[in-house]
Amino acid sequence: MSTQEFRHIVRIVGNDIPGAKKAIVGLTQIKGIGYSFATAILDTLKINTNTNIGFLSESDVQSIEKLITNPVAGNFPVWFLNRRKDIETGVNKHLLTSDIPFTLRNDIERERITNSWRGYRHMYGLKVRGQCTRTTGRKGGAVGVAKAGKAAPSQAAAAPAAATATPTAAAPTAKPAEVKKSAPTEKKK
Repeated sequence: MSTQEFRHIVRIVGNDIPGAKKAIVGLTQIKGIGYSFATAILDTLKINTNTNIGFLSESDVQSIEKLITNPVAGNFPVWFLNRRKDIETGVNKHLLTSDIPFTLRNDIERERITNSWRGYRHMYGLKVRGQCTRTTGRKGGAVGVAKAGKAAPSQAAAAPAAATATPTAAAPTAKPAEVKKSAPTEKKK
């Protein structure tokens, strides 16, 4: 611990992190930074992972921000980044916070516009990465057996009700030939 006084909220890359959190856990609250990336940042800067974020000095916070925003300058390997060979620029970079869903939406929209197979699968809500879909991924589509609602009453249950009811002018009466046809089928059951 340093002589720096405790701060209850520390702002790193536009995110408010509670000062009571451990450094490694606090960094993982930033979208785009996972546990291994946070560990690598703290190891590179020689900061103890178990210190609370609130006890970090302002210079430590600034060096963490600098390394998060430009990990290539901190000699991180390219495979550690989450956006390698960006489609528009060709640059290796690491996306953070709101850039992640924005870039993802743009990528999916580009695939839809070019009518690629991945775009087609995205458009119809199907699995994109080559999974088997015979038994899984059945949500949302018209796959499987749909419940048709209430079952219609059988003629055996309808026949006694029709016999006891008195015919009115509005309701058509049953023909005798139809009643005779249904009678033999009832006996078979």
